[in-house]
Amino acid sequence: MKINFNLHKALLLICFFATAFVSAQEILTVKDAVKVALENNFDIKIARNNAKIDATNVSLANAGILPNVDAVLTESNGILDTKQVQADGSTREKNNAKNMNLSYGLALNWTVFDGFKMFAKHEQLKEIEQLGNTELKFTILTRISDVMETYYQIVQQQQQLKVLDSTIRISELRLNLAKNRHSIGKASKLEVLNAEVDWNTDNTNLLQQKELYNNLKTNLNALLARAVTTDFVVVEEVAIDKSLNYGDLKTAFEGQNPQLQMQILQKKIAELALKQVKGDRYPTIGLSSGYNFTRSESDLGFASRSSGNGLVYGINARMNIFNGSLQNRNEKAAKLAFENANISLEQQKSQLESQLLASYTTYLTNIQLSELEDKNEKIAKQNLDITLEKFKIGTITTVEFRTAQLNYVTAQFRNNSAQFQAKLSEIALKELAGTLNLE
Repeated sequence: MKINFNLHKALLLICFFATAFVSAQEILTVKDAVKVALENNFDIKIARNNAKIDATNVSLANAGILPNVDAVLTESNGILDTKQVQADGSTREKNNAKNMNLSYGLALNWTVFDGFKMFAKHEQLKEIEQLGNTELKFTILTRISDVMETYYQIVQQQQQLKVLDSTIRISELRLNLAKNRHSIGKASKLEVLNAEVDWNTDNTNLLQQKELYNNLKTNLNALLARAVTTDFVVVEEVAIDKSLNYGDLKTAFEGQNPQLQMQILQKKIAELALKQVKGDRYPTIGLSSGYNFTRSESDLGFASRSSGNGLVYGINARMNIFNGSLQNRNEKAAKLAFENANISLEQQKSQLESQLLASYTTYLTNIQLSELEDKNEKIAKQNLDITLEKFKIGTITTVEFRTAQLNYVTAQFRNNSAQFQAKLSEIALKELAGTLNLE
């Protein structure tokens, strides 16, 4: 009685410490993983900063629309041996004559017309900003897809660990039964050895599974840009969206797929670059103005010192007449670049549409497989239960029992894999359509 009581206390202590260990681990949901990745992932941070740079570049000044105002200062000095012959024939000479000229003030230069290039440049900067935002969205979708895929891989491996753990318990029960039967002379030593070999094999598989599981957790921590040693467990429930429709996905894809949108923006940017090149055929007209202060000093001359200040202004115009046919060459190159952007858009659209249809076909197949494998696991479980009861009373051989056990393990693995593949298909489709949930 005392022994039973002590055993009961020991079991309670084991349960207590096991519960404390599990509660100390972080329970990471897929929603939490996505949130952390959005805040910490290095690629997303870089893409977000690049998008901010593109937004900062959108300005009238960067497009050349606004005038430039400069503060200018010029001073020149000289020490010269000077000789001057006057109109009446007289001569004036001085060695080491000092001369000084000083000019300072404000200067304004403003290009008021350049063949509409500045306006095309401003529109181009806006399109580049949109391109930066779309590249950010693409990076976010790609990295969040990676996070989700790795997360559900961990879910799958965590489920596999439970399968192997239950398999070991069954193998241990079989080993104990074999030992008991051998001790009373109802089983041979060979049966015990076979049971022990199978038990060791199951333990080996469990160790290998733990290694894969821990490596995947390290990979997820790296994607989340946090300490790779952070321990956590995942939520094993996998909810698969079985309602995806190809028509809805294609409509969303055409308006939201970031790769397609980036190619559309690249085409617009190329078109605006062509407009800027064509603008070189027009004249450039500029205005200049300023307010200057001048002062000069000379040891030899009619005036030894002079100064002045006032407003200066003017207009300038320039138009290229001939530059060795460079204008024609530049326009031809810009037209070809625009044509290539249009071809790339059609190519990208065709490839992505093909990928979307193939992914949808895979998605439907994986949904059917997941339902079939779920039924198959239930049948294998019933078969194992019946076989185990027969094995306990000795009406079947150990080989038959091991076969039923392995069939059940295989059915569980295949079911877990089917559920995982179906979830991956769902994620891939939503990523292509640009509708992947980021919250």
